[in-house]
Amino acid sequence: MSGVYVVVEHDQSCFAPASREALSAARNLGETLQEPVVATLIGEHIPEFAALCEEYGVVEGVNLNDPKILDYGPELWGQALAELLVLRNPRVVLTVGTDRGNEVLAQASARTGVPFVANCIDVNHDGVWNMTRLQWGGSLLEDSAVDSPTIFLTYAHHSMDDAPAPAPKNAVIDTIDLDLDPILARTMVQDRVTLTEGTTLSTAAVVVSGGRGVGSAEGFASLEELAELLSGKVGCSRAVTNNGWRSHADQVGQTGTRIAPEIYIACGISGAIQHWVGAMASKNILAINTDPEANMVTKAGYAVLGDLHEVIPAVISEIRHRRGIDS
Repeated sequence: MSGVYVVVEHDQSCFAPASREALSAARNLGETLQEPVVATLIGEHIPEFAALCEEYGVVEGVNLNDPKILDYGPELWGQALAELLVLRNPRVVLTVGTDRGNEVLAQASARTGVPFVANCIDVNHDGVWNMTRLQWGGSLLEDSAVDSPTIFLTYAHHSMDDAPAPAPKNAVIDTIDLDLDPILARTMVQDRVTLTEGTTLSTAAVVVSGGRGVGSAEGFASLEELAELLSGKVGCSRAVTNNGWRSHADQVGQTGTRIAPEIYIACGISGAIQHWVGAMASKNILAINTDPEANMVTKAGYAVLGDLHEVIPAVISEIRHRRGIDS
């Protein structure tokens, strides 16, 4: 059985937002290749799996189950996909290139010898697989060709729109019981510590970030206030973490968090390529800077040329005024 198989990433029965991107990408690729799309769930069945498939127009799902898969484990998940290749002979297996997505498909590729291409933004097939993918943290686009009947691939995170199907259809879920080697459970998650709850920097609709121009750790107080008013999160540039003003967990960039908010408000950030890689998926960018030639200003859709220590308080005051909030 051929087809486009899409791995639905989840964590303890909670579907990752990236899975919706993956389902959208798989549906588009399936239409291009004229191949059916099959959603693939690894681990214990999740009741909402069928509804998720239906929302994205996927009429078939497969649940790869083994009692040993109690949590995420790259070796267990990778071997499960390796066995899927033998059982179903898919034409392509894909997901989004999150840390887990790339790790699991790399495991499956190593176990099967099937080529794996990561962080694609465009895929087609004309006798060979042709992919355009992000390299060097997004600063380079690479065109690759792979001659293989089957391929593993990931789409770059935030490169695909989350697009539910216009006409949802009923989905049929098939369960495949596996018997994986117990030794593979050695890399399965054994314990968890909750670091953040609710909206995170990577999922926030509004991100307010500060760079070296904020001037100090205390200077972020106004950015925190603005983010709170907009129900957003506060980020920062690498220069800020290097100075010890904010935690690395707040860093936006190639070596930090990649974001895709509805609006990114960049305050006092020059916009070096490493930072731009993390912010370029933002739907809208507002740069606040005194330098009209700053990279972030030239790339932004909107810019305010001025001192952020004057602009941000003025914006806060106007929001409070319009909402009838006492200062």
